Amino acid sequence: MKKITFLFFTSLVLILTISSCTQNTYDDIEAEADPIPEIVTYQDVKPIIDGVCLACHSNPPQNGAPMSLVSYVNVKEAVQNRDLINKISKNEGEDGLMPLGGPRLPQSSIDLIVEWNNDGLLEN
Repeated sequence: MKKITFLFFTSLVLILTISSCTQNTYDDIEAEADPIPEIVTYQDVKPIIDGVCLACHSNPPQNGAPMSLVSYVNVKEAVQNRDLINKISKNEGEDGLMPLGGPRLPQSSIDLIVEWNNDGLLEN
């Protein structure tokens, strides 16, 4: 009887272990990003800038940052004249990647900023 009970529980544990495995990757289970609005304005981009960039690009700038990104005018100027989109689009580990020291922004955040630029850098 002990042998049957042992085999039953061993089989049960083996079946549960195998059935709990998954082929999903992190990308498969990562939450879907919010869709990009039809027209992107600074109000859509501001939470990204505030959450990621202001640690260094505050007023006054910190940690050697060359400019502030605290206002619409600052961010617009950085897109138009300081190559912001190229800097946030670089690959992980590439020189000049922003935010400095990484990690790279999620692609959905980069896409939103690119679309803001394509839509004419509207304020609101």
